Amino acid sequence: MAKNKVKWDLLTDEKKNSSIREIIVFFKTERDEEIGMIAAEKILDHFLETVGITLYNKGVDDSKDFLAERIEGIELDMESFLKK
Repeated sequence: MAKNKVKWDLLTDEKKNSSIREIIVFFKTERDEEIGMIAAEKILDHFLETVGITLYNKGVDDSKDFLAERIEGIELDMESFLKK
């Protein structure tokens, strides 16, 4: 049965499952604690909800800034083609 994705869950099912496994391993190796799939999924969901959108938006803003700089450079290059 397919689960409905919430707006802040931008991960593919494969990446989400991989991340859950990584959280389980992290707790075992770093904290010597055993947690299950449900607990790991709740931890992942919590961080996706609280910081995921912020990180996504930061990436979009960085991309906009990069493109604005590139466009400015192209405009300067185009100005040099003008016949005066």
